[in-house]
Amino acid sequence: MKDILARIYFFYGMILFMLTMLPVALFFFIVRNTCNEKTANHLIQKGFQAWMGIYMPLIFCPVKHRGRNFFLKGQNYVVVLNHNSLADVPVSSPGIPGPNRTLAKIEMSRIPIFGYIYKSGSILLDRNDLQSRKDSYAKMTATLEKNLHLCLFPEGTRNKTQEPLARFFDGAFKVAIMAKKPIIPGIITGTKNILHPTKKYWAWPHRIEFEFLAPIETSYLEPSQADALKNEVFEIMKAAILKKKSVEL
Repeated sequence: MKDILARIYFFYGMILFMLTMLPVALFFFIVRNTCNEKTANHLIQKGFQAWMGIYMPLIFCPVKHRGRNFFLKGQNYVVVLNHNSLADVPVSSPGIPGPNRTLAKIEMSRIPIFGYIYKSGSILLDRNDLQSRKDSYAKMTATLEKNLHLCLFPEGTRNKTQEPLARFFDGAFKVAIMAKKPIIPGIITGTKNILHPTKKYWAWPHRIEFEFLAPIETSYLEPSQADALKNEVFEIMKAAILKKKSVEL
């Protein structure tokens, strides 16, 4: 019975997503074609937040935010998040208090209508193109220079292991050091319960918690210390996830 209900719920969520996506795409189109870049970035972020603020409760997946007070006015950050599920995507960028860009797969940008929205908040990356990977560093640095937050998933892809975190790649930490921007780690929990890791067209509602942790300063670090910074952030995020799991038990 649960399998039947889960498939009905999946299609309910998808239909609702598509219906709510249409006015958002129109709004983004108007904003991007009538406003200057700074105003457009601000309005697009508000659009994402309003969309997901309506959509997530309608699919019975309320999102609880904690730690937004760590974001200081006038300061932008490299935000690094864990990645458990595709359900992280509609939670991550809107959950950050301020305009931001995330490094994202170029394939998703080719989806009609959704791709237009996707590109509005993304730095597109073709993982199969060496030049695209090289160019991404310059684009991420340029994003930070525009005083936008940069949202990255250092695991690179969804964590399909039984461990709290999969291994981290260096990119986020190299960029933070090069740009002299502090890092804010964040942990998203609950999304792994929404989409089944192996079953297609299967979903189940679950509450989501999105918690930001204390910022880590990078201005005193050299590029050669990126690996040590990566390990430090990994341990901080791992400990936070394990602590949350122990409280739930």
